[in-house]
Amino acid sequence: MVQLNSSIRPEAAAEYLGVSPATLWRWAKERSDFPKARKLSSRCTVFDATELQNWRDAAPPVHRPEALH
Repeated sequence: MVQLNSSIRPEAAAEYLGVSPATLWRWAKERSDFPKARKLSSRCTVFDATELQNWRDAAPPVHRPEALH
């Protein structure tokens, strides 16, 4: 379970949303409404868990990750 008010790595973010890491990165690149990744260092990128949850909860049912399976 992801703790809110925390930063999570991309693989954990993808798992949280129920998508592959490739889909997560595609959404980050192509969707203007998707939460932005934050680079903490040259080798560490994270997403804000609260932003991901808010985005997921606000997405129309057709675009919700669980509706894609």
